[in-house]
Amino acid sequence: MKLLRVGAAGEERPAVRTDDGRLLDLSCVASDIDGAFLAGDGVDRARAAVEAGVLPELDAEGLRIGAPVARPGKVVCVGLNYRDHAAETGAPIPPRPVVFMKDPGTVVGPYDEVLIPRGSVKSDWEVELAVVIGRRARYLDGP
Repeated sequence: MKLLRVGAAGEERPAVRTDDGRLLDLSCVASDIDGAFLAGDGVDRARAAVEAGVLPELDAEGLRIGAPVARPGKVVCVGLNYRDHAAETGAPIPPRPVVFMKDPGTVVGPYDEVLIPRGSVKSDWEVELAVVIGRRARYLDGP
């Protein structure tokens, strides 16, 4: 089960892609996939609704996939986080992670236009891993 937000920009609705490829409307379970959905029992409610077979199927033809989470609170990034990336940029391997923030408004859907700021001479993008922490977390023990 994969949670998605589908529809025109600013008008996305929550949906779920089932393991067998169907796209189901999740609107009767949640108003959106946002912090409240993730911090509460939204994922469990979505899973239960899929298993119960109560969600209407959506026609995916021409339906835009939006940003994965509505209104993220923050986007924390880690740069030069592996040896090859440092080498390709010509930078030394940092002694500790390079952590920086991005504006939450930069989160877009996978096929959305990326707006380049006026006067920009070089743009870079990269995502290998995205993690959504749905509940308050601090000083977590490792596995």
